[in-house]
Amino acid sequence: MPGGERPQEVAIVMGERAAEWLQAGAFFEWTPPDREKLKVFHVELGDPDAPLLLLVHGFPTSSIDWQPLAGLLSQDHRVCMLDFPGFGFSDKPRDGGYGLQRDRLLLEYYLAEILDARGGAVVAHDRGDSVALALAERCSSEEAPFEVRHLVVSNGNMFLPLSNLTSFQRLILDPASAPAVLEAMTPEMLAAGMGMTTFTPPRGAQDPEIVALADTFTHNDGVAVLHETIQYLVERSQNERGWLDALAASEVPTTLVWGLYDTVSPLRVANHVWSAFLARKPGTNEFWLLPEANHYLQNDQPEQFAEVIRSSMSHSEPAPGALGDAPGAPIFVDRSRPELPTAAEVLAQPVSIETLQQEASRLES
Repeated sequence: MPGGERPQEVAIVMGERAAEWLQAGAFFEWTPPDREKLKVFHVELGDPDAPLLLLVHGFPTSSIDWQPLAGLLSQDHRVCMLDFPGFGFSDKPRDGGYGLQRDRLLLEYYLAEILDARGGAVVAHDRGDSVALALAERCSSEEAPFEVRHLVVSNGNMFLPLSNLTSFQRLILDPASAPAVLEAMTPEMLAAGMGMTTFTPPRGAQDPEIVALADTFTHNDGVAVLHETIQYLVERSQNERGWLDALAASEVPTTLVWGLYDTVSPLRVANHVWSAFLARKPGTNEFWLLPEANHYLQNDQPEQFAEVIRSSMSHSEPAPGALGDAPGAPIFVDRSRPELPTAAEVLAQPVSIETLQQEASRLES
């Protein structure tokens, strides 16, 4: 673990999963622009000399989202995560000035000052997609402090016109309705509602991962700042096109992977982002589906998510379709290309007997 304060005993009683995650991490202090010093929770797993993999969490959760996936990826990567202020085990002050660009600054500090890292891959989810897009845009300049060598973005409303925001999200976004809603909300209620709607199959309140979510919401009274932290949607709406245009022009290899059952960030969001911004972008870019996952694909299908990440980063160029015969196998949808061939060119493509034999052997195996 890089330098930082080790976690101390906390006043709340938490379940085994959250307590284990807290003990796996540490804290560092960071002072954002025009704000007081904050204590930030972070976790690093795997060989410190292995290729770096930064995991960026979403709303309203924290780095604990990555717990199942991080263990798998740490076998061959240095997996690094933090809780943004307002989330998880980090500080959650009222009037905290929470925002996507500020969190991008925090990631830059974390990478440079805490991890002493100059390059690596980034995997993001939900709100974290926007922070990662802002980081990728910043790191595209010659004087960039960090080289994003591969970007993986997953279920999140990166294109709000096609989103499906819930009634709860809209109520806590609105300053007129948020206070009454949040006054009636408990961490357990929030976690239980997410378990029933954003996981497949649905998870009850006693599921270990749902208990862990409730524990992280309880820590530092996270429910109280939900109105402030969800304002990222406003900042996203003001910047989403610019971030996506910057990504479309960059040569950073980008993988889009989506849990199929998601109704909050539905598949139409991924389809649009792929077709409008990624399908013809420079570099090697891929589109994948996880067929048995919901919004929290890293929890529903962690093994399959890890398989997609490894396949994409190895540039293995799979054929369209399921990556294996096992139920729930990842589905490779598409690979980017500079331009589409014409229909006549597709029909004229030569195929050898050897290619046919290879395909037959693959099907038999």
